[in-house]
Amino acid sequence: MDAFFASVELLRYPELRGQPVVVGGRSTPAPQAGPDGSRVFGRLRQYVGRGVVTTSTYEARGLGVFSAMGMMKAAQLAPDAILLPADFNAYRDYSRRFKQAVLTVAPCIEDRGIDEIYIDLTQHDEPSATLGQRLKAAVKDATGLTCSVAISPNKLLSKIGSDLEKPDGLVILTHDDIPTRIWPLPVSRINGIGPKATARLQSLNIHTIAQLAQAPAELLQVHFGLTYAKWLLRVASGHDDRPLVTQSQPKSISRETTFERDLDVVRDRAELSACLLRLCEQVSADLSRKQVLGRTVGIKLRFDDFKTVTRDQTLGYATADPEQIVQAARQCLKRVTFKARLRLLGIRISSLEPYDSHATTTLSDVQLRLY
Repeated sequence: MDAFFASVELLRYPELRGQPVVVGGRSTPAPQAGPDGSRVFGRLRQYVGRGVVTTSTYEARGLGVFSAMGMMKAAQLAPDAILLPADFNAYRDYSRRFKQAVLTVAPCIEDRGIDEIYIDLTQHDEPSATLGQRLKAAVKDATGLTCSVAISPNKLLSKIGSDLEKPDGLVILTHDDIPTRIWPLPVSRINGIGPKATARLQSLNIHTIAQLAQAPAELLQVHFGLTYAKWLLRVASGHDDRPLVTQSQPKSISRETTFERDLDVVRDRAELSACLLRLCEQVSADLSRKQVLGRTVGIKLRFDDFKTVTRDQTLGYATADPEQIVQAARQCLKRVTFKARLRLLGIRISSLEPYDSHATTTLSDVQLRLY
């Protein structure tokens, strides 16, 4: 989906089309009605806090504002950009709509998150361009939004291709297109080559995918190890044999929050306790929605010096009970030495398993406690 969250907001506020719009922040106010009945929107320069950008329109991206950027930095780059609060309920609704629309055309999909899917088209006899247009039309009819589609022999090339002509793009790639359309791109465009690997490759004077494909295997092995070196050469040549995964269970569920100000573990104990309880309830609700229970509860703490500490505890039973999650989290906290103020608190539960009707805590009980 193209700038998905921002595009959903533009359906609600069509007068903002063509303008730099940023969605995100913490406690971002909703637009207000002006004296003449028109809507008055907040500006990014007015934001104060530690929130991050959830998404931005392509106009805002042209000014250097991208997802996960700190809001204060974004405000320096685009002070006059419109600022909107995130509405995740709306985004989940539109996510469901676009995926259901795709299913009417191609019933075999791999869900890759709220705004992205892979689709198996091997059983379709239509020309790729026709099939791509059908997919785009189905999504547009169901949501009013545009998406970018890439059709290729594998997931690797489709992932890269879907970004080549955004927004509203349709890209068709074959292996014959790799030298002209894939190799000139920077190595960072390959999903799985992160910032650290990119920097190391650049230190070896490997900047493009073409240079990576032509790099000596021995050189890559020395700097990356045998397994990763083999993978680098394989993907640089456009090879990817990963199948679609149409069903999967989450490995863990987590929630975290960055505080507006650094909190003292003693003086701000009440605020920290309330935050801990809220995060545990959110994790519990997430478990319930996914119909799973978890055995290992973990905490994540980031201090004002950016040092990050984690602790976890494995229970003798699987649970989705917020009270039990809170108790386990508090046991984890007892194993932490607090010498600085807290910047971030997170709760995570793993070792997940499908809900069993014989479990001691029922999901209906959890829902009653939460709501």
